[in-house]
Amino acid sequence: MANNKLFDGITVFVQVVKCGGFGAAAEVTGHSNSYVSKEITKLESRLGVRLLNRTTRSIALTPEGKTYYQECVQLISDAEQAIANITQSTVEPKGTLKVSCPVWFGKHYLADVFTTYLSRYPEVTLDLDMSDKPIDVIADGYDLVIRATAKLDDSSLICKRIYRSRICTVATKQYLKDHGYPQHPSELSAHSCFCYTNLKKFNMWEYLDKAGNKTLVEVQQRVLSNNTEMSLELVTKGLGIIRVPEFYIETQLQSGDLTLLFDDYIFPEIDVYALYPTRKHVTSKVRFFFEVLDKLLINKNRSLDHDVF
Repeated sequence: MANNKLFDGITVFVQVVKCGGFGAAAEVTGHSNSYVSKEITKLESRLGVRLLNRTTRSIALTPEGKTYYQECVQLISDAEQAIANITQSTVEPKGTLKVSCPVWFGKHYLADVFTTYLSRYPEVTLDLDMSDKPIDVIADGYDLVIRATAKLDDSSLICKRIYRSRICTVATKQYLKDHGYPQHPSELSAHSCFCYTNLKKFNMWEYLDKAGNKTLVEVQQRVLSNNTEMSLELVTKGLGIIRVPEFYIETQLQSGDLTLLFDDYIFPEIDVYALYPTRKHVTSKVRFFFEVLDKLLINKNRSLDHDVF
């Protein structure tokens, strides 16, 4: 026999977590504080586990509560999408699209995408996090996360490759004039190098020649930073050598402000991915965002074999 109380309290529980407290959740849902509190207590009693640790000033998810919350968020999303499919409300996306993307890539490659998307769909609000920090897509409530990586970690998330770029080692002519032009990657150990600390082995730079021989160099770390834009600013002042995806430096390479090193080596490639929770019920907000993304960005990077929804 079906459990008639299977979904009781779930929406209230999710709202309490999102709002960060019973009072705020009561205000959003239009119920009293006591009603919200009783719903959570009944839900915990029915499940036989504590979902929230409560103090007079705050609440916090228990380990069981965190797992249950993630499942409930997905359950509500699926239910909303099912209703949207039936009512055909997917024709015009509405609500908040929560996106996280790297600062540089977002600023220089996605600004037109965001502009076109928002202009085309005025009922959508964009909640944009410009950051390179690790994101828990589901727990943090993101619809979409964009990240650049040479190797995508195993994940239950759906990934769509949206851009590809080679990784380049560069410096200014003035730096090379003052400190010498390295003819072989092994010579980098004698140079001032700028390292990106979000990489696991940020001070180990690997090179592959066209004969298939690998060279692994432990570089001298002149500057450590988690912000590539700042590091590039310093490199363009002639302070050292940096290794970055080409999309960061296309303009400087074309103008000659930066010089490409080791161009007789095989360039490794880095991919930019859009990650999202599920393909089963892709929301209209995400679906229409990808349509704009596909037209303005992916089609310009034709080396990709991209998905079709």
